[in-house]
Amino acid sequence: MNHLVISASLNPESNSRLLARAAERALAAAGYAVAFADLRELALPPCDGAAAYSHPHTARARELVTAAAGIVIATPVYNYDANASVKNLIELTGRAWENKIVGFACAAGGTTSYMSIMGLANSLMLDFRCTVVPRFVYATEADFAGDAITNALIAQRTEELALSVARYAQALQN
Repeated sequence: MNHLVISASLNPESNSRLLARAAERALAAAGYAVAFADLRELALPPCDGAAAYSHPHTARARELVTAAAGIVIATPVYNYDANASVKNLIELTGRAWENKIVGFACAAGGTTSYMSIMGLANSLMLDFRCTVVPRFVYATEADFAGDAITNALIAQRTEELALSVARYAQALQN
């Protein structure tokens, strides 16, 4: 069973990427097959409703999503929402998301956007019948220093999230 961790931030000093890498490590350490998609490296075209769907990076993204039973999305929160890059990815890959197990790890500047991921979660549930792991990670700038997650609770919750995504996916496969 394959799993996918998506690092949605385009920022080279991204805190959400640290969450993504922690989720990837947790899945690998538990023996799960895991792919990592860094949207900085998988440069997707803007969804234009036409030519973008045939772009080679779109095809690769679609393959990664299709092959995954469970997906962890690590995204920054901008303007009370997941970033545009992850929404673009979902628009480009569409039906590949059907019936996936999805977990969210969010990095935000402050504490007031805690519920901001619900718009994206609702879209995935309603449009593609995804099952969203109800306990997601929400971290703020205070939880990081340099290239490390410094809040032990956030690190633990990130690991728990990744393993929960895998367990949900496994349970639904049986």
